[in-house]
Amino acid sequence: MKKARPRDMDELRPSYKRSDFPAGFTRGKYAERLAAGSNVVVLSPENAAAFPTFDAVNEALDGLLRVRRRRV
Repeated sequence: MKKARPRDMDELRPSYKRSDFPAGFTRGKYAERLAAGSNVVVLSPENAAAFPTFDAVNEALDGLLRVRRRRV
């Protein structure tokens, strides 16, 4: 049995037409929306060692916010 000849990457099957596909593929189409809605924060290694869980980080930040509200 013969192996099939590998097709070129840009070659479409005869049953497909380029007009069947959208005009252009936009790379990074949702990148701006993802960045705006993302809430991921990367801690420095020193802070990550001091606050090993998200509960520890949230508790510390809540305490800072309480102090700040008292001062204002």
